[in-house]
Amino acid sequence: MRTFVAVEVSNKETLDLIAKLQTDLQIKASPVGKQNMHFTLLFLGEIEEKMVEDVKKALSSIAFQPIPTRFTQLGAFPNPKFPRVIWIGVDETAATQLVKLANQVEQKLAPLGFKQDKPFKPHLTIFRVKRKEDDISGKIAKFSNVNLGTDTLTELKFKQSVLTSNGPIYSDLLVVKAA
Repeated sequence: MRTFVAVEVSNKETLDLIAKLQTDLQIKASPVGKQNMHFTLLFLGEIEEKMVEDVKKALSSIAFQPIPTRFTQLGAFPNPKFPRVIWIGVDETAATQLVKLANQVEQKLAPLGFKQDKPFKPHLTIFRVKRKEDDISGKIAKFSNVNLGTDTLTELKFKQSVLTSNGPIYSDLLVVKAA
């Protein structure tokens, strides 16, 4: 099964502001639905059913504090001229705490063979670009410093992802609550 470890955004007002931004941007790309807004801390990929219990056991020992988060800027990977992913970033304090949590997840799962393929950069994906999109530098610059609300991130989730023609469907395999 296809799996990942994430922290979800749950503040309804913030999710509404993000949805409005997705509409305002007018980008020819697949928007991420409000129900799927999350920070991927570690993508595990396809794992065997028997590995699920080992991952749950490792993750259940993670302890973390709630992470107050402000959504503050817009960006694109690899860059705005050739975007593949359009994302929202967070304030520096939240970014630092999310990096610490991602490192803790990786430390717990490394003995099972999982590790980051590149350094974790806290970002909330709001669009996935399937076809070549025009240079969106101007649109990104217009929204480079925005206030897209706040949230307090309180749950670490081990999730399953089922890919469908209508987009991914996520389900929780484990939820670890903040202390």
